[in-house]
Amino acid sequence: MAESKPGMRKPVFTKVDQLRPGTTGHTLTVKVVTAKMVLQKGRPDGSQVRQMRIAECLVGDETGVIVFTARNDQVDLMKAGSAVILRNAKIDMFRGSMRLAVDKWGRVEVTEDADFKVKEDNNLSLVEYELVNVVEE
Repeated sequence: MAESKPGMRKPVFTKVDQLRPGTTGHTLTVKVVTAKMVLQKGRPDGSQVRQMRIAECLVGDETGVIVFTARNDQVDLMKAGSAVILRNAKIDMFRGSMRLAVDKWGRVEVTEDADFKVKEDNNLSLVEYELVNVVEE
């Protein structure tokens, strides 16, 4: 009865310039360039007060930058200048532009200082995309 569990596979790290709309399952090592709180509100939920916080953070690596939407506990980890690993990140579309997000199936981890310079002149969140329906005849 010695069944062997399949071993965990090593993560494949993606660079920011390889991100495309509608893709999921990305693992990236990025530096936080800026972090700006956009929503902070408490919501009475019975006996406890649940707080909802959302911050937009500009994160990037040596290939480019993208806006990362940090939610609740993730906001505390996203400090300007720190390096983080985003596991199982996905691309959300917001008003036609790409946003990086990590939901409940992913993870945000603070790591030691990464040794790369962020390329801030290649912002993927400034590129607007348009959904085009193709009719096949």
